[in-house]
Amino acid sequence: MYDLVGIGIGPFNLGMAALAEDLDIEAIYFDQKEEFNWHPGMLIEGADLQVPFLADLVTIANPKSPYTFINYLHENDRLYQFYFFNKLDIPRKEYNAYTRWVASKLSNCQFGKKVIDVTYHKEERYYEVIIEDIKRSETHKVKAKHVVLGTGSLPNVPEGFDKYPIEDVLHSNHYLYHEKQLKQSDSVTVIGSGQSAAELFYDLLNDQRHYKYKLNWFTRSAGFFQLESAKLGQEVFSPDYISYFHRLSYEEREEALSTLGPLRKGIDPETLKAIYDLLYHRSAEGNYPEATIQPMTEVNGVEKVDGVYRLACRQWQEDHSFTVDSEKVLLATGYKPHFPEWFTRMHDEIEWEDEKRYKVTLNQQLVFKDGRENHFFTLTNLEHSHGAGATNLALSVERNKRILNTVAGEEIFPIKTNTVFQQFSSKQM
Repeated sequence: MYDLVGIGIGPFNLGMAALAEDLDIEAIYFDQKEEFNWHPGMLIEGADLQVPFLADLVTIANPKSPYTFINYLHENDRLYQFYFFNKLDIPRKEYNAYTRWVASKLSNCQFGKKVIDVTYHKEERYYEVIIEDIKRSETHKVKAKHVVLGTGSLPNVPEGFDKYPIEDVLHSNHYLYHEKQLKQSDSVTVIGSGQSAAELFYDLLNDQRHYKYKLNWFTRSAGFFQLESAKLGQEVFSPDYISYFHRLSYEEREEALSTLGPLRKGIDPETLKAIYDLLYHRSAEGNYPEATIQPMTEVNGVEKVDGVYRLACRQWQEDHSFTVDSEKVLLATGYKPHFPEWFTRMHDEIEWEDEKRYKVTLNQQLVFKDGRENHFFTLTNLEHSHGAGATNLALSVERNKRILNTVAGEEIFPIKTNTVFQQFSSKQM
């Protein structure tokens, strides 16, 4: 009987596993992947994490942990290089190397093990978790007092784009796997407006002179806007704001999310600067790059015509429809929550805020109609309940603190308040 079983091992559950290992909590975590790897298809050379290195797996909860990023640098003889690197943001490749290093050291993380079913036994008060060993094609069962779902997200591929070969029409998550074929083509179109789209466009623009492909970048957004990085603005990614946000009504939370776009979905200013500078330098040489950059443009469909992909586009402000032919199409269209099939069976047992969003407590517990004491925590699909910081790496540590405190029945990790300079509620006055 485990105190806690974690389903899925991404950065969120990996951080929880690292914090839990030395506690008096029997916890185990399963993932169907053979090994830990964080978005390997997007580890582009020069791309940095968008949060400071202090937002590692454990530091905010326990800076003395052996699994901090600083200790990773120490054990891998990289402290002096990092010291002279002199930046808060770290390369994504290094963040992946760090998380893989942590995963390799944890005894409570098991890979190649897929959770295929979870059943709640109300009378005995435990969850029965069935796990399949993928290599051996064997199954076994474990019991858990509590469960945490951390199955993350899946690439969001628009309808109609998923019926073509992945080497031709692909999501950004697979970029590096098909980079060579993309750059050897005659034309590439990037669709999307966020950080991933900008990084992909810049990487393709950078190598365009060597391969000579035509390059397009379309987004339905009104412009290519930068991320709001002002320090006071960033304080919405704090425990204080999450607590404030969670107390709002569902309608108030939905309205609040709509006002936080520049803090959630913009492009890093340095990336936009790098793109513009590269375009300017090329134009100064008299070599205007074959690149179309166009906002306010929906891409509503695709069909294969004479060996290329014909994109049905519409500039929505002018209400003008047109087509663009492209040999390759790259979708930077974000992600959607991933829920296992067995989870859908719980639909009628859970309280919902609308048709797609379940009710979640501040401590990440799903709210069940039967009022059960055996908690089912979720780290997936929390934007509506925990705000713009639902996927923020630093706040994931804060969530993990609350979950482990709840499982332990005591405050092992102190929950801090007044962590920022501003206040969000007038009721405090």
